[in-house]
Amino acid sequence: MRRRVRHIGSVFLLAACLISNVVAQISPGDLSKGHAQLEGISNCTQCHVLGNKVTNEKCLDCHKEIKTRIDERKGYHASSEVRGKDCFACHSDHHGRAFQIIRFDSDAFDHRLTGYTLTGAHKTTDCRACHTDENIESADLRKKEHTYLGLNTACISCHVDEHQNTLSTRDCASCHTTDEFAPAVLFDHDKSKFPLKGKHRETDCASCHETVVKNNKEMQQFTGMPFASCADCHHDVHDGRLGTNCASCHTEESFHVFTGNNDFNHNVTGFPLKGRHKKVSCASCHQTSVSDPEMVFKDYRNKDVSTCVTCHDDVHDGKFGTSCTNCHTEESFRQINTSEGFDHTLTGYPLIGKHEEVDCKKCHETRMTDPVEHSQCLSCHEDFHKGQFIEKDQVKDCALCHTEHTFAETKFTIEQHNAGAFPLEGAHLATPCFSCHLEEEEWVFRDLGQACVDCHTDIHAGLLDVKYYPDTDCNKCHTTDAWPDINFDHAVTEFVLEGRHTTISCGACHRPEEEEVVFAGIPSQCSACHDNIHDRQFEENGETDCRRCHMPEQWSPSTFDHNTSRFVLDGAHKEVACGACHKEQMIEGRGVVQYKMERIDCAACHL
Repeated sequence: MRRRVRHIGSVFLLAACLISNVVAQISPGDLSKGHAQLEGISNCTQCHVLGNKVTNEKCLDCHKEIKTRIDERKGYHASSEVRGKDCFACHSDHHGRAFQIIRFDSDAFDHRLTGYTLTGAHKTTDCRACHTDENIESADLRKKEHTYLGLNTACISCHVDEHQNTLSTRDCASCHTTDEFAPAVLFDHDKSKFPLKGKHRETDCASCHETVVKNNKEMQQFTGMPFASCADCHHDVHDGRLGTNCASCHTEESFHVFTGNNDFNHNVTGFPLKGRHKKVSCASCHQTSVSDPEMVFKDYRNKDVSTCVTCHDDVHDGKFGTSCTNCHTEESFRQINTSEGFDHTLTGYPLIGKHEEVDCKKCHETRMTDPVEHSQCLSCHEDFHKGQFIEKDQVKDCALCHTEHTFAETKFTIEQHNAGAFPLEGAHLATPCFSCHLEEEEWVFRDLGQACVDCHTDIHAGLLDVKYYPDTDCNKCHTTDAWPDINFDHAVTEFVLEGRHTTISCGACHRPEEEEVVFAGIPSQCSACHDNIHDRQFEENGETDCRRCHMPEQWSPSTFDHNTSRFVLDGAHKEVACGACHKEQMIEGRGVVQYKMERIDCAACHL
């Protein structure tokens, strides 16, 4: 009995030892804290492939953020140092809960492998200063413990924007280096909207870029400063009288160097330089040697520069007033400006229109002061109309119809024309004068005739019976409003217009194929104008009378009564469509619907 007990105890002891060895072979040790949820034999295949080692694919199935970086060929794990290695070569497990599965020497780590090289002050910065939860963009990555992922390489993602969003934050490196934030050694003022020249290069930045308080925090202002004019920063000693373009006279090298002899816009002073004045040096009129800059170019501040005598002697001793420009120009005193400046109304004959362009000598053939006859146009001009407007031995003056602006235009009105022997009506109102009054380049205003045929060609001659327009009076059918408008009563002919015929144009019948208008000899049969789509099915004595079935109002529906034919419609035949029995057949190369049937027995249609 004791032997049997000992034997059973030995068996249990052996079994316990075997189980312990099997478990040891399956799990070499506890998983790290990060993988603790995968503990247990049933979870082995989460990481292991049966009969094989741990594969990268299994690891990356869980660590998707690493897989994304590798697929994008970004970051440390996509570098040449790591790419192609097994994950477990660096991150082995089964070493206990407290085992750090992510471990490396931060001092010896080559940060270039991440794709972000550390330069300047970044080299000496503690890793933990940058790799903090606050700097991680992704909320999911922020939840992970001890991760180096999720940092943005933009400066503003880690550093405070000292410019408070007044400058672009996309490229801080265009001005700053990683060695130190200030000074911004990379900034090139010449590439800005205000390149520095002359004395501006020696000026301290703070002189223009002041420190201001924004959002309860001090900052140096680099944007928003006006610089379109020198006066935005400098005191204008000219008090705005010379405009805001200081560069037209001065340079950035020195305010006391004057360069405005050629570039200064003298128009801003109220005295534009013209003619000879453009060639005169500034010093001829202005004392440029004045010691007080406030007094430079103020010589004429209290003088009247609107009159030439302010600077020039009046050789006429005031006899012609002080407005020298009425006769003279700045180009030369000897050049007379009568066409533009002289007030000719003082002579009692104001110059208007074309007279303003005429050279003075054309009228003033002797001395300018000699009297010139000007009571009528004919005093200077020939009678262009050669006596057509002589009444009672008196020639009417040109001014009754024409003006000084142009002889081609007339001020003779339609009302005046209508008061004559031929009032203008209808289309005649829109007809230009030359259409009636210009004959072979000669203007004619007398004995033109008043009948239509005096001006218009009778296109109906020999083609229309004169009984319809006796004495070739076009007004019997036409009006002056428009030639196509016809008021002819067609009922007086042998063909009375009915139905649709009353709506079509005359030319549809009387002007076929755009040829001459034809009124006589037009047949009245329907087939004379319309195609006979029934061919010769309904001919009687060689003619087809369409009115037996159709009316002038419209072609369809027809007035044909099938019950008057050989085949009376009754029963189901009443509901059958016409096309079911009357089908199209080819006759002489064209389709014609067959209406006259040779057979009307049932077997002809029904099998």
